[in-house]
Amino acid sequence: MAQTGTPAGLGIIDIVVVAAYLLAVAGMSLYFAWRQRSGTDYFLAGRRMRGGPLALSILSNQTSAVSLVGAPAFVALRKGGGLRWLQYEMGVPLAMLGLVVLVLPVLRRVGGASIYRYADSRFGSGTRRVLALAFLAVRGLSLGVILFASALVVSETLGWSVDVSLLAVGLFSVAYTSLGGIIADIWSDVVQLVILWGGTLIVSLDILSTYGTSVLIPTERARTLVFDSSGLGDGVTFAFWPMLIGGFFLYMSYYGCDQSQAQRLLAARDDRDAERALVWNGILRFPLVLTYCAFGVLLAGLLRTDSAFAALMQGRRADSLVPVFLDHWLPVGLRGMLFAAILAAAMSSIDSALNSLAAVTLEDVADRPPDAQNVWLGRSVALGWGVFAILSGLAFAHGQAGVLESINQVGSALSGPILAVFLLGVFVPGVRGRGATSGLMAGLLANLAAWKLTPGVSWLWWNVLGFAAAFVAACLIDRSLPHFPAFACSRRVSLPLLAAFAAMLLVLALVPVLLAAR
Repeated sequence: MAQTGTPAGLGIIDIVVVAAYLLAVAGMSLYFAWRQRSGTDYFLAGRRMRGGPLALSILSNQTSAVSLVGAPAFVALRKGGGLRWLQYEMGVPLAMLGLVVLVLPVLRRVGGASIYRYADSRFGSGTRRVLALAFLAVRGLSLGVILFASALVVSETLGWSVDVSLLAVGLFSVAYTSLGGIIADIWSDVVQLVILWGGTLIVSLDILSTYGTSVLIPTERARTLVFDSSGLGDGVTFAFWPMLIGGFFLYMSYYGCDQSQAQRLLAARDDRDAERALVWNGILRFPLVLTYCAFGVLLAGLLRTDSAFAALMQGRRADSLVPVFLDHWLPVGLRGMLFAAILAAAMSSIDSALNSLAAVTLEDVADRPPDAQNVWLGRSVALGWGVFAILSGLAFAHGQAGVLESINQVGSALSGPILAVFLLGVFVPGVRGRGATSGLMAGLLANLAAWKLTPGVSWLWWNVLGFAAAFVAACLIDRSLPHFPAFACSRRVSLPLLAAFAAMLLVLALVPVLLAAR
């Protein structure tokens, strides 16, 4: 263990671990770059991807540096934090079930690389461009948050300034992403998932091997289910109902109506492989999130058990917890592994976002479908978005908000209204472009009003409020009523996802009991 007030930096073994990872990612990108001939290859991997790699890729880029830095800080230090964050995951399997039944069939009929082509075919080009611009704004700004979270780790470990660290991570990520296209993103995501999940597990076991059951885990941080608050005006953000219901709407929108995720579903070889990708995410995401939240609980215990480590955190922002732990506590070797894990988490999210931002810019804004593009055009646009992400990250670096809450608040403002537009296309045949676009604006305005006028309402409810406002407004404007056709769902989809939901609820009920019995 390092356990010292002086930053240890990276040793030779750590540098070898990190360099091997970076070289592997760069080599993979170069290998796939030589095999691409068209925009379809660059943005959709030739539509030849199987469900397994797609599932792991989506799972990996869902776990960004925001997760590995922000979630442990939320669990260990933030007011109102702790393991209650796990309630947010309850909506995932239910959202995957809804997507397979309602959204995936219409997405798979989309031609080209952009999911917003569906809005064009259903509502017209105006609605398509509004959705595309909303995605570009939200995902471009979110990228800055992810870059900042990774820069905190690089800065603490290498002694660089946060700005220089952010530039270093950003430029490397932009370089390999711009070259390799989505197929390089997918396969590098698979490697990155192994590194980030394995690294988090190993460093957690290192804490346990050092202190065993003597780690003083705060009981208030072990609470998982919060039923005594609604988040509707009581000032409690992270309660069960807003996290379950708000999470359901957010994940429906994010996995099915956000280009950075859904583009992978378009790259699937067939409908069955796209379906498998969603089902496996509904099953595997909770164990992954449980891993890094458990890491946060151990860090909360370490702060109480190790006074020297607690002293290092005095006067620092909560999001510095993981970087300080990495640099001052971990031994050589493990330090490089966790450092590589956080870089992997950052780059797995950055690569998917940059590729999807370029796809939407070319297809929905510039009206250039993949078969009318050359590879270098896609690479150039991805490079431009990378520069924007770096600039937004530098701006965020000088703010004060926590990275985990910030990125989820950005998503919650628009996720509900965007999901409403897609489901209007499915359920309300009479709604046209004017109603859909006006509904989207009404949903966004409702969320902005909630933010300004009702500060005691959990922002997690924005996902529901924005959806309802957009859906109802569109129906009223075009004077149309919903029509709910019969939908079929196979047991191979419904049974594993419902079983995953039940297993999550059981785990959340047992965790506080098991920790209290230590």
